[in-house]
Parts: sequence; C-alpha cells; structure tokens
Amino acid sequence: MQTLETARAQIAAYAGPSLTIMEVCGTHTHEIFRLGLRQILPKNVHLVSGPGCPVCVTPPSYIDEALALAAMDNVTIATFGDLLRIPGSHGSLRTAREHGATIRLVYSPLDALEMAKEQPEREIVFLSVGFETTVPGACAAVLAAHEQGIPNFSLLTANKTMPKAYEALMDNVDCYLYPGHVCAITGTAVCEELLAKGVSGVVAGFTMHELVTAMAVILHHAQNKKPFFVNAYPRVVRPEGNREAQALIARCMEAVASEWRGLGVIPDSGLALKQEFAAMDARKRFALPPMQSHTNPRCRCGDILRGAANPHDCPLFDKACTPDHPVGACMVSSEGTCAAYYHYFH
Repeated sequence: MQTLETARAQIAAYAGPSLTIMEVCGTHTHEIFRLGLRQILPKNVHLVSGPGCPVCVTPPSYIDEALALAAMDNVTIATFGDLLRIPGSHGSLRTAREHGATIRLVYSPLDALEMAKEQPEREIVFLSVGFETTVPGACAAVLAAHEQGIPNFSLLTANKTMPKAYEALMDNVDCYLYPGHVCAITGTAVCEELLAKGVSGVVAGFTMHELVTAMAVILHHAQNKKPFFVNAYPRVVRPEGNREAQALIARCMEAVASEWRGLGVIPDSGLALKQEFAAMDARKRFALPPMQSHTNPRCRCGDILRGAANPHDCPLFDKACTPDHPVGACMVSSEGTCAAYYHYFH
C-alpha cells in the first residue's frame, strides 16, 4: 500500500473530469466526515451518500409490521437499538414500549434465541434487519432453533443484499466506494460484474490510510476515463469472499423482491426464510396482513438515500428533525447520513 503522503499528493494533483462518488456504507459516511476527507478532495469531485445503512432503508411498512406484532399478547420483540426510534406510520417501537409492549434490546440473534429458551411461554420475534454482514448470524440462530426444537422463536425479516441496489443507482454515479465489510462476505464477483456493465468502483477499508488510499486510487483511474475496479482492502476482502457465511445464507434464505426506503421495490434484493423454515417466518406464523404505510411527506430521507439530495436540502433537517426528535430514519440511525451531517455540521 502506498504511503499516506503519496496518496494525498495524488488526490491534490487530480486533473481529471468532474466525478460523483457514492460511498454506499454508512460507516464510511461517518468516517469520511470524522476524518475530514471531503476537505482534501478537489472541487470537481463530489461525494454523495447512498443506501448503505440497513436501518435507514428499512421501509415504514416493516416498522408497522413490528408494531402489529408488539401489540399481540404473549409476544416479545427482540431488536437492535437503532430500530427502536425509526418512525412507522403511527409511532415507533419506543413509543410502543412506553405504552406497555414487551420489547427487549439484544446484541445478536443468538441472544434472542436464548431468550426463547428461557421464556418458553412467550413468542420471541427477532427483528432481522441488515445486509450480507448480519444475515449469517440470523441464519445461525434459525438453524440452532431448528436443530434444538425451539418452537417459540421466529424472525421478522427485512434483510437486504446490495447487488441489485448498485444496479438501481448506477446511472446516478460515476464510481462506487464499495463497503469493505459487505465485500468481505460476498467477495468481489459482484463488483467485477458491474465493471462489465461499465460501473466503476473501489473496495475500501475504514482507517484514515485505507480511505485516503481508496480515494487516490479512484482519482488515478478516473483520469483514464475508462471503467475500473480495484480491491483496495485486500487484507480483509478476498475475491471469493467468506464461503462459510455464503453457505449459511444459502442454507436458510432465498432471494425475494424487497422494498427499500427511497428506492421502492427492487426485485431479488431481499432475503426471506426458505419454506423449510416457514414456521420461523413471523409474517407467516402470525398471518400478518399487508401494511398500508406512509411517511411524513416533507421528509427527504428517500432522496438522500438515493444520493439525489443531502440533508441540508430537507426542510425538516435541524428544525423539526433532530437526533432527539427524529422524523426520518436517516436521523435516527447511528450510521445515518442526516445523523452524520447533524453531528459534524451542527
């Protein structure tokens, strides 16, 4: 890997065309702000934030489903903390908990499974949200419940995969800054397939050195005005990815159409439990009806997740919508773009 000084010099010397780079990962968004990397880029190089926060792209209909389950007798919702404050059509899980719903915070799906073992008289529903990085954990919990005969454990899934989202957005950007942790699971085949379609991208890590190097690599190749792909995170990302994690996902899940906040329904971009594990699919287990959901019409989270706007374009940002009183998902999540803008620009 080149030195940090060399990478900075390459960035400063960029004399190529105007360039729009989408950092897909919410962690990248926050690290880029924290490290001040936008300030060292040439004025004709623009960074936009994409749909890389799993909590942010989860649609309000999912929260409404979770609220419907939370209102049922004998149901305990197990969830990660970020989901608590995401607004649904009529409130959030936090407000439901304040009104008596049984909602518990967990650190992993296996924690929820342990809860199901300890409380056999209650139905434990884990809110399974996340990309390829978190799906293997949910699958491990499903297999363990299946093998151990735990009858009161289920998932409400909103798991998503990135390839179709890249395709849905590729006409809006010149280059992707690919998320290193996702690529560590999937490998680089998806990036190479997008390259064949003319989409450029670089896989990046998360340290100052790794992010500055990735930016320098992008600008170096962009001057040639030809599509390119580089894995700038080889210490973690291998071409084949994590075969064990891939096999775990393939064992339990199958691709389905999925709704993304701001992007609509994207075919084959979600994951649902296979029929073999239908008893642990909360939608089927509890016969949840389709949700007619809505969001605040003034909230621009959807535009922000597509890279079509930044938080300052939203009339609610830093007014009606703040971290203490969030209106949109992008302000709630610890990886959300609005939360990053508020923290670093406020």
